Amino acid sequence: MTSKHPSESLTVLTDLVLPSETNALHNLFGGELLARMDRAASISAGRHSRRIAVTVSVNHVAFNKAIPLGSVVVIEAKVTRAFKTSMEIYLDVWIEERESGERIKSNEAIYTFVAVDETGKPVEVPHIIPETKLEEYRYNDALRRKELSLVLAGKLNPHDATELKALFV
Repeated sequence: MTSKHPSESLTVLTDLVLPSETNALHNLFGGELLARMDRAASISAGRHSRRIAVTVSVNHVAFNKAIPLGSVVVIEAKVTRAFKTSMEIYLDVWIEERESGERIKSNEAIYTFVAVDETGKPVEVPHIIPETKLEEYRYNDALRRKELSLVLAGKLNPHDATELKALFV
């Protein structure tokens, strides 16, 4: 199976925040943003694997800045690391200023997807070869995040989490 670069899975979803998608403070509902991020991550995982990809977990979400009514929201998603059948997708969320085009980072998230066949059985996915410093950083951190998730789920003995242990030794 041929390895791929994160840029091959890049997905950019651009949309407006409409009144029906806002809370009492006229900011985008968190759940609405999660759904948009899930769609962008799904497309990114599908581009990487060329398979149906299903959400396994939302590993991290940071709602750092409210997204007001009428905002142009840009969600960038790309696969940061691929394991045997699973893929970590990192999402950056931006508010785009209408007049200047300047982007202000508002949120970020990390999702995990698994590629499956038509029967829902997991299938192998191509490995990732990072190209930029940021991609390398996210690639390396993905293994630590996976180990932490497995330890917390009771699926990995903490003594076997070599990447995590290396942070503390």
